[in-house]
Amino acid sequence: MDINELSSKIIGAAIEVHKTLGPGLLESAYEECLCYEFGLRRLSNERQKPLSVIYKGKELDCGYRLDIVVENLIILELKSCERIEPIHQAQLLTYLKLSGLKLGLLLNFNIALMRDGIVRVVNDL
Repeated sequence: MDINELSSKIIGAAIEVHKTLGPGLLESAYEECLCYEFGLRRLSNERQKPLSVIYKGKELDCGYRLDIVVENLIILELKSCERIEPIHQAQLLTYLKLSGLKLGLLLNFNIALMRDGIVRVVNDL
């Protein structure tokens, strides 16, 4: 499966979760339900994946965690906030650079229509 097809499947799962739960819950609830939905769709995923920081050639554990990584290809950063801010996009881009992955999706579940809460972030490596 190519990365764009995978991205579409992820978005479909997020829309299903949002349609079922609606806005207003904590990020952790959406994370749990989204990972369950991935299981139903047979998409491998890892929750709260540790992310090291490489500083001046030294790998440091600074306590960062990626919300979800799907199929070891796409990082999902989940939000339940009024709106996606530029700092959220910058944060996800930094996570992509540190992990060496190319694509990330910001998913804001605290919105009336899920499609309006999705931002695609690409690391040009």
